[in-house]
Amino acid sequence: MSCAVLQNYINGEWCDSTATEYLDVTNPATAEILAKVPLGTATDVDRAATAAIAAFTTWRRTPAGERVQYLFKLKTLLEENFADLATTITQECGKTLAESKGELQRAIENVEVACGIPILMQGYNSEDIAKGIDEILIRQPVGVAAVIAPFNFPGMIPFWFMPYAIACGNTYIIKPSEKVPLTMQKVMQLLAQTGIPKGVVNLVNGAKEVVDAILDHPAIRAISFVGSTLVARYVYSRATANGKRAQCQGGAKNPVIVLPDADMEMTTRIVADSAFGCAGQRCLAASLAITVGKARQTFTEAIADAASTRVVGYGLDDKVQMGPVITAESRARIEQLIQQGIAEGATPLVDGRQAKIADYPQGYFIRPTLLQNIEPTSTIAQTEVFGPVLGLIHLDTVDDAIAFVNSGQYGNMACLFTSSGAAARKFRYEAEVGNIGINIGVAAPMAFFPFSGWKESFFGDLHGQGHHAVEFFTQTKVVVERWFQDWSRQF
Repeated sequence: MSCAVLQNYINGEWCDSTATEYLDVTNPATAEILAKVPLGTATDVDRAATAAIAAFTTWRRTPAGERVQYLFKLKTLLEENFADLATTITQECGKTLAESKGELQRAIENVEVACGIPILMQGYNSEDIAKGIDEILIRQPVGVAAVIAPFNFPGMIPFWFMPYAIACGNTYIIKPSEKVPLTMQKVMQLLAQTGIPKGVVNLVNGAKEVVDAILDHPAIRAISFVGSTLVARYVYSRATANGKRAQCQGGAKNPVIVLPDADMEMTTRIVADSAFGCAGQRCLAASLAITVGKARQTFTEAIADAASTRVVGYGLDDKVQMGPVITAESRARIEQLIQQGIAEGATPLVDGRQAKIADYPQGYFIRPTLLQNIEPTSTIAQTEVFGPVLGLIHLDTVDDAIAFVNSGQYGNMACLFTSSGAAARKFRYEAEVGNIGINIGVAAPMAFFPFSGWKESFFGDLHGQGHHAVEFFTQTKVVVERWFQDWSRQF
């Protein structure tokens, strides 16, 4: 049975890539081939950039109130096609249908916030900074911008950036992950239905050659990226060396601290959802649980039960709580890291390797895994696993736990579970991370807050979403004016 070959969307039209190589798009739960995606070329990027340049001149002069009308229409279309889009996310990414729906809702929320651009993009002014002289600041679009998106949230992450970019008057290029290109294909079909002018939003499929072409193309002025720290550093370095703006979200090793006064039932449920939700394939997944004092025994027993009883399978099945990881290669890498952790002295309290799921023997499944007695300095304690693996560390005091949090190379998220306001305030003040959770397992900011990140988890100055996105996709212009009365025409 032949599979469809996906196309690019450039200048308002679907068109074939100039690629000579193709990659299978596979359902990770069934190993079924869903489509073939072209591994595009620099020529494809140039075509998209040329279309975006041509569209920019008119689009930037379109009033902001008119630009957002297309986003209002897109919001309606996303809601009308919600079930189909969520199903597509599950089929190509592997997460549960509930997780796919949650992801898609976050995408829609970003569209809603971006519709406020007529206010969010406003500048400011001061009269009479000196006698007869006024000064104003205005925001203008940067030009052509692009996103290089990851595989783990194919429906959400492009929306951290794209709605704000086009609402601000920029034109845009989307490069979806070659592992999960189907969701953005459908989104572009919906966007076309809004009647948005040709060339304002374009899509190019591909892998490294397309990424490098985006980073090097002189017409593309701003780059957004989400992925591993290794690639984030590469993208940031190459983009900025070419004089571009860049915001690059990297990896994470997110710790959660459990104090003895925490509500253990609630804490266990939330930490399990954080660590094993989306099969651990998210940059805000809990990766280490640090128990303090007497919390050790109670939490360890509870989280072991939660891990061992979590229902794993195909995400379209209603009772499933966790799906597969994205590829067979990812599964092998995760299982190797588990083995390395055991070799370093960790105890496999719950071992999810070699998982066999009835009816889906070809799927890329790993069951939830708990590694106990991890040494804080070990490789497994420092390495981003990006899978359903939670390490358990015990420390004596909250000060020790915060010191451990701050010793890591990453700074994406850290969470504290407690009933003590004093402990919570101390933690949120002292923890050196960009996203803080207090009795929250996934401290994901709403669309009107920036998606923060510190240290090796972020390269750049302005994050995605909210005011940060507006600032990233605009450049400020300051105008100083003097009008003497005798210079001005009298009416």
